[in-house]
Amino acid sequence: MSTQPPRTAPKPTPRTLVAPHDGHAHAPLMPTMVVFALTGLLVSGLMYAVIPLMGGMASDWGIPRNAATWTTTGFGLGYAVGFVLFGPLADRFGPRKVAVIGLLAGVLTSLAMTVVPSLPAALAVRGLEGLTMAAFPPCAFAYITHHGAPRHRSLMTSCLTTSFLAAAVVGQIVAQFIGDAFGWRTVFLVWAVAILVMAVALHRVMLPDNHTAEQSLRSSYAQIPSLLRAPRLRLLYAATPVVYGAFVAVYTGIQLAGTIGSASGLLALRAGALPVMVLIPFLTPWLRRVPALVRLVAALLLAAAAIALIGALTPGAVGLAALLMVFVLGIGSSSPAMIEAVGARAGEAHPTAVSLAMFWFFVGASLGPVVAGAVIGSGLGTLSYVFAAVLTAGALVVHTAWLRERKYG
Repeated sequence: MSTQPPRTAPKPTPRTLVAPHDGHAHAPLMPTMVVFALTGLLVSGLMYAVIPLMGGMASDWGIPRNAATWTTTGFGLGYAVGFVLFGPLADRFGPRKVAVIGLLAGVLTSLAMTVVPSLPAALAVRGLEGLTMAAFPPCAFAYITHHGAPRHRSLMTSCLTTSFLAAAVVGQIVAQFIGDAFGWRTVFLVWAVAILVMAVALHRVMLPDNHTAEQSLRSSYAQIPSLLRAPRLRLLYAATPVVYGAFVAVYTGIQLAGTIGSASGLLALRAGALPVMVLIPFLTPWLRRVPALVRLVAALLLAAAAIALIGALTPGAVGLAALLMVFVLGIGSSSPAMIEAVGARAGEAHPTAVSLAMFWFFVGASLGPVVAGAVIGSGLGTLSYVFAAVLTAGALVVHTAWLRERKYG
């Protein structure tokens, strides 16, 4: 009988390191990307799904149509808070466990939306719905950092962030189709079933959790104030809300303004942006040759120019669709550039810093519909000019951050 002592497993390295971990298996590329992208479409799509349902909700609850925009805001605020909450939990307990449990809870909150009797009740449920759905994105980013092969990590991140953005269009298309046929409450029933399916798929595709963070949850959350104050990050965080804020506001404004009168016309307009969103991940390797901050400034200015032209030209359906495609290209390119820029400047706090960036993205997405509802009374042109100015201001803030880095390092 051998007297050699048993081998002990190497002590796990904290996930906060950006470099890949030698002792961890790499996630299979295609199954992971497909399941993550579909789940991203579902969880973020729930935020935007109510945009085409606002008329039905307002009618059922006896409220003005503009008041129904708060159902988007309620979800978005819960979703944003969840990014900050679940990032450290994924560190501590493992991304697969936290993501699956969060989605199972999201099934219940989505089912609750099928029976809400009034706007106040809907706001409470939508906040919880956003909070539970937010378990997935930070866990997915953590999983990619931990298990993504180095050569695939950028592509996987780009596909994930693009799915969150594409959800704004896909969520509206699916919700409009189901809502027109079966009523708005059925949308949430269908979503609950789909989320349950994706929770099972995540559990099967994601590698088992085999690590825990060395630092306590308290220490993880304590990183947040220092990241918000970090000189290289605070200007980027200040600019982050304008990205999704402008995106959601423009689509909400088009819905509220009645610019496209028919349901089929709205469906076609929303679907027109999908080819651009599909293209963005494939452009990522080429776009990464440009420094992230330079790329971010250019993308924000491109989006600003596109919606400014919507206000200036008052185009017909075809022209509006074309300008929206350019707008989506700018917004879709700015999102991964912002994630890349934040992550590169956060060092070992990379996962928490990225979660904070996503928090600010969805704070903007939450406020966008409210601003759209307040401004749209003056017309879609006014809304376009307002958010063109907002995007330009965001680009100037990022440009200032870039100049400071060049000057002070």
